[in-house]
Amino acid sequence: MFLVLVIGGCNDTKQSSSLGDVLDSGVLKVGTTYGLTTYYNGPTGPIGFEYELAEGFATYLGVKLEVFPYYNLDDLFPQLTDAHLDLIAAGISVSPERYQKFKFGPGYQRVSEKLVFKQGNEWPRAIKDLKGELVIAAGSSHHDSLLRLQLENEQLSWQETDDSDMEELLEMVLNEELDYTIADSNILALMRRRYPELSIGFSISPEQDVAWAVNKQRDDSLLAALIEYFGIIQNNGTLAALEDKYFGHVRQFNYVDTREFIKSSRKVLPKFKPWFVQYSGDLDWRLLAAMSYQESHWRPRAKSVTGVRGMMMLTLATAKELGIVSRLDPEQSIKGGAKYLTKLLKRIPDRITHPDRLWFALASYNVGLGHLEDARVLTERQGANPDMWVDVKIRLLQLRQKKHYKTTRYGYARGNEAVAYVDNIRRYYDTLVWLDEQQPQILQPEVTPEETLAPIIAEVVTD
Repeated sequence: MFLVLVIGGCNDTKQSSSLGDVLDSGVLKVGTTYGLTTYYNGPTGPIGFEYELAEGFATYLGVKLEVFPYYNLDDLFPQLTDAHLDLIAAGISVSPERYQKFKFGPGYQRVSEKLVFKQGNEWPRAIKDLKGELVIAAGSSHHDSLLRLQLENEQLSWQETDDSDMEELLEMVLNEELDYTIADSNILALMRRRYPELSIGFSISPEQDVAWAVNKQRDDSLLAALIEYFGIIQNNGTLAALEDKYFGHVRQFNYVDTREFIKSSRKVLPKFKPWFVQYSGDLDWRLLAAMSYQESHWRPRAKSVTGVRGMMMLTLATAKELGIVSRLDPEQSIKGGAKYLTKLLKRIPDRITHPDRLWFALASYNVGLGHLEDARVLTERQGANPDMWVDVKIRLLQLRQKKHYKTTRYGYARGNEAVAYVDNIRRYYDTLVWLDEQQPQILQPEVTPEETLAPIIAEVVTD
């Protein structure tokens, strides 16, 4: 009805409107920037948080999406001003300076700007502590924030570059090619999973909304549609699910754990990689490897107080069911873990789509399918979506609370551990994908796993 009224109004007045032009052309032209959180070409096509949001908006309007990616915001904003684009979806923060030039849709994230330095160097806790070169990406909101800080700190100076984006500048800090840069908190959270030595000095601005920009000179019809769209995806959980997909597992950062995982990926994982590849089947071998690290830190003889053992921490009953003779044999354990995860995936209802389907299966591997179903029942009772991980994981936490678990079929469960389990695997998996794509030679075994592990395998007959 909203769209009918807008179109009808356009036809009555015979005047062009921002939304009417989009509907008449059948195309939504969206400008963005290349980056981890915005838009890039993945193995199966375009991907990115901003891209998926824009794709959803185009579908809502019933038009085709055309994405115009740029390398920096300085080139992007003039295209919106000249009406070559309908909107900008690039994870841009709504700074006071930008608010004067553009109209913005609803805020859908909150970010702050962080000064970044390399771990081990002197920690700058305020502007007065800066003793080296500060370089930021040209066209970023960081320029305006630094100008405001410069009013009270005349000694503050910096350089801006068109040649490197925010991610590249972070890598330059890591390589000690420069002393400091500034990054938005959401991008930094993702980058620290790859480079744990990136450290935060201090915030240079309070948290700001992230929102889409539209042309300030046009009418408000497209802006009204934006408000309607974000209201819908806020209410039906789509926005929360997308935010969780890209950022939910990186909110917490552990420097020691991240550094140790990367170290083990280079030194230990290559010994076992051939078996992860061999038994992965339709699964991603890197996902199995991430699971195994979470379970045992890739230790064939790992054992817990609950009796689960081996690389994939199988229970004795599960091992027997899968035909695994020795849980301490790394090859058998990996084979068994892959078979068991595949089995769990098949038991998740068909209507649940990826990636939620995978998160449910991983949670079941940890806490059991029965407890997962209890959490899904609680989710439905409380009016949320039992088929969305972002809703169900909240109810998994409730399985530790008597007022909730006493109403379920399987009772008490350490659901908080299942939630942490899934989040950890997702972080490890993201890091492995990056290592495998950027430095594949590092993960290649120098010898066969049979040669490397012969002493261990010879000792293991059965557990």
